[in-house]
Amino acid sequence: MAKPKVAFYWNASCGGCEEAVIDLAEDILKVVDAVDIVLWPVAMDFKKKDILALEDGELAVAFLNGAVRTSEQEEWSRLLRKKAGLIVAFGACAGLGGIPGLANFFDRDSIVDWVYKKQWGVDNPKGIEPQTEIKVPEGELKLPTIYDTVYPLDQVIDVDYYLPGCSPPPNLIMDAVMAILSGDLPPKGSVLAPSKSLCDECARNDSKPDKIKIKDLKRPHEVIADPEKCFLAEGIICMGPATRAGCGERCINANMPCRGCFGATDDVKDQGAKFLSALGSIIDTNDPDEMERITESLPDPAGLFYMYSLASSLLKRRKLDSEVGSRG
Repeated sequence: MAKPKVAFYWNASCGGCEEAVIDLAEDILKVVDAVDIVLWPVAMDFKKKDILALEDGELAVAFLNGAVRTSEQEEWSRLLRKKAGLIVAFGACAGLGGIPGLANFFDRDSIVDWVYKKQWGVDNPKGIEPQTEIKVPEGELKLPTIYDTVYPLDQVIDVDYYLPGCSPPPNLIMDAVMAILSGDLPPKGSVLAPSKSLCDECARNDSKPDKIKIKDLKRPHEVIADPEKCFLAEGIICMGPATRAGCGERCINANMPCRGCFGATDDVKDQGAKFLSALGSIIDTNDPDEMERITESLPDPAGLFYMYSLASSLLKRRKLDSEVGSRG
């Protein structure tokens, strides 16, 4: 009996999700034994023509990590959607937009202008910028178009399941693979992780007072956090109240606060707004000047509260002045 065909592909990402597959360690042998991997650019030399040659729906599942930022990434996402029975948004960037989604505070032109002309150390006296087409003696070269907007995968194609995390922990990856192979899957659109907040599973929960009240906000580099205490009770921003559980508390166990890579629970529409509400409820002052002093101690609240989820939030991006649609 033929093994089910599986594809792994990366869009706008750091490569950490690919490493997460390797982190399965010896369990990766179980995966390799159970499936036929027909696309995995980081590890195997398959070509686009190999995927084009497949029948529509011939892939059992395609795991796509990374957000969609370029025309090439959109093209590959649409191709794999056509060829796969199931699409899994693999990791925070595919599911939420992730760190690449923070570019939505800007637009393509301002980012290109900074990177190629104004950034410290750039030596580009002619102001050369990336081009999508150029003629050379060998012919015409074409490169992908960079979009103004970073998109989570489900804003470009239909997504069946979401595997959260930056990167997804090995146990959730293995559980997802086994569930897909067995056909024992939750309803379409489900996030393959618990729908409860990280605070519900946090080992520091017992140290949290019934009502947290803080008068100062501290950044992690400014203090040495007590490894037994709730971060928020110490005045250190921790996204745990607004973030889904299931990560294994990897950051917490390293004495670092949660930054929200698992996204929100099922009942929350906007992770950043949820945390902003939680933060507002624990600041212990009614004095406007004092409140301003406390809030100004956070240099980039939008980037912090929406570190992983800006592109999938109710905001999605900063308003573009010249375009309604930003692909192309």
